[in-house]
Amino acid sequence: MIPYSVLDLSPIPEGGTAADALANSLDLARAAEARGYKRFWLAEHHNMTGIASAATSVVIGHVAGGTQRIRVGAGGIMLPNHAPLVIAEQFGTLATLYPDRIDLGLGRAPGTDMLTARAMRRSLDNSDNFPQDVLELIGYFSDEAANQRLRAVPGVGTHVPVWILGSSLYGAQLAAHFGLPYAFASHFAPGALDEAVEVYRETFRPSQTLAEPHFMLAINAFVADTDAQGRRLQSSMQQAFARLRSGHPGPLPRPVDDIDAVLDAGARAMVDEALRVSVVGSPATVREGLRALVSRYRPDEVILTGQIHDHAARVRSFQLAADAMDELAAGERAVAAE
Repeated sequence: MIPYSVLDLSPIPEGGTAADALANSLDLARAAEARGYKRFWLAEHHNMTGIASAATSVVIGHVAGGTQRIRVGAGGIMLPNHAPLVIAEQFGTLATLYPDRIDLGLGRAPGTDMLTARAMRRSLDNSDNFPQDVLELIGYFSDEAANQRLRAVPGVGTHVPVWILGSSLYGAQLAAHFGLPYAFASHFAPGALDEAVEVYRETFRPSQTLAEPHFMLAINAFVADTDAQGRRLQSSMQQAFARLRSGHPGPLPRPVDDIDAVLDAGARAMVDEALRVSVVGSPATVREGLRALVSRYRPDEVILTGQIHDHAARVRSFQLAADAMDELAAGERAVAAE
């Protein structure tokens, strides 16, 4: 059975507030935990009026403190924005408070615009130091060495699992070189997906962390009773993505029945390409979509995401998606038993 997880951006819906978004994230995490999801990850974005997870480690603590078993982590922290020691202390503290439940995914992009990146007081050239920063950060989580002068406290000895996130061959190569698990951002940037997965698997070098490559596939999921209702749920994310790419980000829009009435042909084509790793529609339609993606990419894990305006519909979508994943697993077991 392929483990499945949730990637949540803590979306702020039109007509709602950041407080609503954070409360909704915790409620979704509790529902995901009850339904058997393995992980609940949150992502770092800044200067975004539609995303409430900017202080990602704080929100992770909020979610971990309100749940009991599900792993909680970052999908991810944009390391060029931060000193590795600070992230080690933050996630070392989380791992100390919630042992064996914290994950740390690392990205190389700033996760924001250049104006905001400057406001964060970090050099815009820090992405060039990403490999060194990753190794430095992992070192802070390791057991204390003799004569070690610089420590993350808490952090040392916590061995927080570190993932590499990416949407290009760079991340795949780095994860393979360091022997780390790799999550591809196929939910919004699938262009290099096929090649990146191949590069990661073919060039993977075993490490103390992993003996074999471990690949996570990100999939947008919008599940409802009918195909039409699923497409309506998806329309909020389609509008949000089009606005983001045109330089007008904002709260998560309300859904519409006809997406072509609000997006022109060029915007629609751009959105369709960016969000093509998606499953949308009724449970039966989504199950077949998941089957096709899993068969093609053979992921070791799947992480599902989906920005849906109505919170109750979002919770139900993730519950129905979990049903579909379980049905896929049951079908595979039945075939294997024949």
